[in-house]
Amino acid sequence: MYLFHVLRSFLPLHNPIGFGASDFIELAIAVILVLLVLARAWIEPAAQALARKTGWCMLLLAVLVVALRLALLPVHPVPSATGTDDFSYLLLGDTLTHFRLANPTHPMHRFFETIFVIQEPSYSSIYPIGPALFLALGQMVFGLPWAGVLLSMGLFCALCFWMLRGWTTPGWALVGGLIAVAEFGPLNMWMNCYWGGAVSAMAGCLVFGALPRLRERAGISDAVLLGLGIGLQMLTRPYESLFLDLSAVLFFVPELRQREGWSKVGRIVGRIALPALLAVVPAVALLLFQNKAVTGSWTTLPYALSRYQYGVPNTLTFQASAVPHRMLTATQQVFYEGQSAVHGETDTVASYFERLGSRAGFYRFFFLMPLFLAVPFFLPYLREFRFAWIALTLVAFALGSNFYAYFFPHYIAAVTCLFVLVSVLGLARLSEVSFRGQRAGQLAARWILFLCGAHFLFWYGIHALGDRQVLEGTDQYETGDAINYGDPQGRIAINNRLAEAPGRQLVLVRYFSSHRLGEWIHNAADIDSARVVWALELSPDENAKLKSYYPDRTVWLLEPDALPPRLVPYPVRTGTSPFLTVQ
Repeated sequence: MYLFHVLRSFLPLHNPIGFGASDFIELAIAVILVLLVLARAWIEPAAQALARKTGWCMLLLAVLVVALRLALLPVHPVPSATGTDDFSYLLLGDTLTHFRLANPTHPMHRFFETIFVIQEPSYSSIYPIGPALFLALGQMVFGLPWAGVLLSMGLFCALCFWMLRGWTTPGWALVGGLIAVAEFGPLNMWMNCYWGGAVSAMAGCLVFGALPRLRERAGISDAVLLGLGIGLQMLTRPYESLFLDLSAVLFFVPELRQREGWSKVGRIVGRIALPALLAVVPAVALLLFQNKAVTGSWTTLPYALSRYQYGVPNTLTFQASAVPHRMLTATQQVFYEGQSAVHGETDTVASYFERLGSRAGFYRFFFLMPLFLAVPFFLPYLREFRFAWIALTLVAFALGSNFYAYFFPHYIAAVTCLFVLVSVLGLARLSEVSFRGQRAGQLAARWILFLCGAHFLFWYGIHALGDRQVLEGTDQYETGDAINYGDPQGRIAINNRLAEAPGRQLVLVRYFSSHRLGEWIHNAADIDSARVVWALELSPDENAKLKSYYPDRTVWLLEPDALPPRLVPYPVRTGTSPFLTVQ
């Protein structure tokens, strides 16, 4: 902390070491130049040697990204679930730990109505099973669902390097792996929530890494990895898996333009079709069995049933807006109205492209800022089909995801490694640029990479420092990162108080009439066995039935809209029903 306060002052008279602003700038430039020289003389040869050892590099990247996040735990602890998506994914993960795909409908289910959870014909999350597999693994092995998030992120960074090895040299593949660690690692949203972005990104790495290898040698192991990637994406983002499948087919288009190419593709398909299919079959079976367990139909996705029952998630923008077919709580009604407003009228060509243009800023998520200087140097590669195919795949995902009224980066997480590949190829091309016989581009590429590293280390250092004033003062200037800090919603304080209370608890949640978004009703897969049960406050008569159902629990009243959220022993007072009738 003393060193930080020393460096924070740029006034020589107020600075114990006598440095002014110009001194700090000159020192920083000198340090940068020295590090660049050392990187070329010492670091690059060692990195090139390491990059040729694929297995060791994958292990290094996986361990590095996990270790960097674990090192921040004293300041940024295990992320607390903060919203409907987190709660729904965690419910599905908990369901899997009970070795079932859905839970029986609870007899008091009207108290447990919440967003993105189905109550009938089963009590289940509406989400695909892919991310929950890792949450369940983390919970069963380490007693902590977030451990599964760490595992998925480690695997993604390792597989990103493996994917890049199929497209570029070992050295540049290692650069790409380190970029993945810095951009999507300890400070990123995917590492600090339960939405499963890294799982879909893993699927993309498997597919896009297997394709160039299959073109070269059509190996059985690569065919299996292709099938596993397709299956994992199907279990994580079923809609976007269609674009992943399409991109895999388009990859072999050049061979189909020539007569002899047909025979080559035929040999490849004949060799890889069966192992790839066998690798996909478990995912298809799991998808069908989840459908049956949750909805009662082999072909109805939980997502689709939720849309029919609750009107959310809303339809694609070229479809009419969804209409609920059951009673909604006040919170569900607000959520439905909000999604309907964003959905708006059925799409026109003009509204579609207007929305597409408005999302340009979201793609900042996939690039560290200095890498935008490298992207233009990727464009000359487009003269070759396999590189033009990269651009076509990115465009296909952008166009396809634009049929959602909302957009989050994990929707197109499968192409994350392609964004990294674009950056790496651009840097590689830049490094070959010469001016009057000098490799000026090589120095420029090193500068870009150095700035990427400096960007990451600066923000990582800010978070590792843990100074509350510094964190609050710099938060507004931090772009793209979303690491958890503090307790902005008051949920951690409430959870801690309940954890300290003896025995088992029943929390009745009362929303104010001004309540908008922000759901607090969330429960375990086995509600009755949970230490804390969260329920929606209904009428006094209904509440009495619930308290009779749980006679051994301490009953609390939670008012989450109070500032801060208020938790008190439940009083005997009149309440009103939060249910609204939907025609």
